[in-house]
Amino acid sequence: MNNDSSSEPAVKKEESTDFVKVANSQQFKSLMHQKKRFIVPITIFFLAFYFLLPLLTSYTTILESQAIGDITWAWIFAIAQFVMTWTLCMIYVKKSASYDEQAEKIVEQEIKGNKG
Repeated sequence: MNNDSSSEPAVKKEESTDFVKVANSQQFKSLMHQKKRFIVPITIFFLAFYFLLPLLTSYTTILESQAIGDITWAWIFAIAQFVMTWTLCMIYVKKSASYDEQAEKIVEQEIKGNKG
């Protein structure tokens, strides 16, 4: 058994990042504005679509009519909510990956800025 310390992985030196400075940077503020412009409308749409089913079934008879055979519009609307949820989730995951990349670039620029 060899206890050679050279076989151990080198410890990466931690870079100090001033996250307050990053948060106050114009690039980061722009990123947050982009995220807000994406997230707020999607959230409003989701909540409106989600609460529309109980409201329509409780206070109207619109969804009680038959759509296909014995299946009413209420069932179609309910299934559409599952489709909507998965669709919005996939859209958000793809979009958030680009936001994460942008945020990482902003932090890297800050680290490089502290060195120079």
